[in-house]
Amino acid sequence: MEEILKIDTVEQYNRLYGFETRHPLVGFVQFDSDESQRTYRMTTGFYAVFLKETKGCTIDYGKTRYDFDDQTVVSIAPGQTVGFNVVEGTPARGRGVLFHPDFIRGTSLGQKIRHYSFFSYESNEALHLSEEERRIVADCMSNIRSELQHPIDRHTKGLVCTNIELLLDYCMRFYERQFITRQDLNIDTLARFEKLLDNYLADGLAAEQGIPSVKYFADKICLSPNYFGDLVKKQTGKSAKEYIQLKMLDAAKEHLHDPLKSISEVAYALGFQYPQHFVRFFKRYAGVTPSQYRKSN
Repeated sequence: MEEILKIDTVEQYNRLYGFETRHPLVGFVQFDSDESQRTYRMTTGFYAVFLKETKGCTIDYGKTRYDFDDQTVVSIAPGQTVGFNVVEGTPARGRGVLFHPDFIRGTSLGQKIRHYSFFSYESNEALHLSEEERRIVADCMSNIRSELQHPIDRHTKGLVCTNIELLLDYCMRFYERQFITRQDLNIDTLARFEKLLDNYLADGLAAEQGIPSVKYFADKICLSPNYFGDLVKKQTGKSAKEYIQLKMLDAAKEHLHDPLKSISEVAYALGFQYPQHFVRFFKRYAGVTPSQYRKSN
């Protein structure tokens, strides 16, 4: 079995690749040759943002390769297992900013970090940059590097956190732009999602496999649940879960118009294990119980 390294700290990462540690909780790294970039699989204990500048290295999660090439940004969160793989004969050039969760505690960045949804992606998505966007990201990283060149003082944490926050805010802007530039693809994905969801509810899959989940449809469309959820939210204004629940409500109303079906049969057809859970779901979204709805219609 392939060994997975457990790299909990920035200092451990620096030792692995031969970088200098200027601060124990935050660092800037730069890869510029085959010698500095070796093949490893590791689980990290810190956040990392990498700007990949050549095709000299691939990055993957588990057995799934990141959907990126050169001029892309890859974001990694604590606890994720990542593989760094050298491409033979091609220099691996790139740079990255690493920061431990302890470094941002008690700061505005610490409060915002969970809102940068690109950190929680499980596979397949990277941020693809234009030349101007690449320059902005590179400049932000250079500012962080410059600050880390100074001796640590009482201003270090605030200034570095501010620059990391600026970097992540730009990445979020570019990431949202990526949804817009992939508009046709996104619409096609939504059409596939809607068809899959309609079939799931109409073909008896809910009764067999349970209430439809976001992960089920994300897997079918080959996207991670978080990326898929962001795509649906961007295009519809509703979360993927809300979209599914509204479709379930419509299906429930159709079933309730059939007087031969009991409330329990409708519940089981929609994937509910217990009829009382269906009653609570229906009342929450329709404002009345299934029996009241059936009677009024």
